[in-house]
Amino acid sequence: MIRAVRADEWAAVRALRLAALRDPVARIAFLESYEAAADRPESFWRERAAGAAEGAAGARQVVAEVPGGAWAGTLTVLIEEAGTTDWAGLPVERRQGHVVGVYVRPEWRGTGLTGALFDAGLAWAWRRGAERVRLIVHEDNGRAQGCYRKLGFVPSGVSVPMQGAPEERELEFELGRDRLAGPA
Repeated sequence: MIRAVRADEWAAVRALRLAALRDPVARIAFLESYEAAADRPESFWRERAAGAAEGAAGARQVVAEVPGGAWAGTLTVLIEEAGTTDWAGLPVERRQGHVVGVYVRPEWRGTGLTGALFDAGLAWAWRRGAERVRLIVHEDNGRAQGCYRKLGFVPSGVSVPMQGAPEERELEFELGRDRLAGPA
């Protein structure tokens, strides 16, 4: 079942994030270390869950809940408003979704779960008037790039230095409302 997280599920949000940060490509996939995330106080995780939970307006975290209740994967979509500046200091030209925190546990990869997570996240962004949805992926993260291409995302031509490693590049991929995402 693909669904939005609930604010009271902060401990499960934390546990899945910590699992993601132990992935072998976490250094190039996430802008946070396991140690930094593990040290964050409970209040941070409560706020994070509430800010992207069902009913929140500016962000939505969706999870894939498998039989038995375990969470097999997640992604979060942030709404970025036209006229603002994004995390990299670039102007946001139109209302858009920004996918972050994509993670599927290794045993669930290749099952279509990633596509289902994206379908839910994209549907939420489109309902909020996003004109496009984007994501940022490290230039060396071929696994993720291949997945995003299968889902219909294409490189926008924008690249930014990686936070904390400016000699490395991160690439923006985008999907417009006129394109359909397919299964992964």
